[in-house]
Amino acid sequence: MNICETENLVVKILDDLKAIDIKVLNVEGMTSIADRMILCSGRSNRHVNSVAQNLVSELKKHKYKPLGVEGLNSSDWVLVDLGDILVHVMQQDTRDFYNLEALWGNVPVIFEQVKNS
Repeated sequence: MNICETENLVVKILDDLKAIDIKVLNVEGMTSIADRMILCSGRSNRHVNSVAQNLVSELKKHKYKPLGVEGLNSSDWVLVDLGDILVHVMQQDTRDFYNLEALWGNVPVIFEQVKNS
């Protein structure tokens, strides 16, 4: 599966799981850790945890095994490492505080879907 197919699959799964404010950033060439960052929010710790865990489960059904998952214990911010893609599932307060969109503000936004919580 190429990066665009994986990115589209992740966005579809996140949308199906009712993730809020999904945004895909193209960080290719800006960092060595990934080519894409996908950001989304959850309504609560439970929702953030559920989105992250179900994302991993759904990806495994498509024969795509994440390299790692961090933050499930607190569920304020869960990072799912897919190699070329990092998925950040965050509570809105945490997302506002760290403001990753501003940190990567000069990179192209590939996809943005804003939903009301």
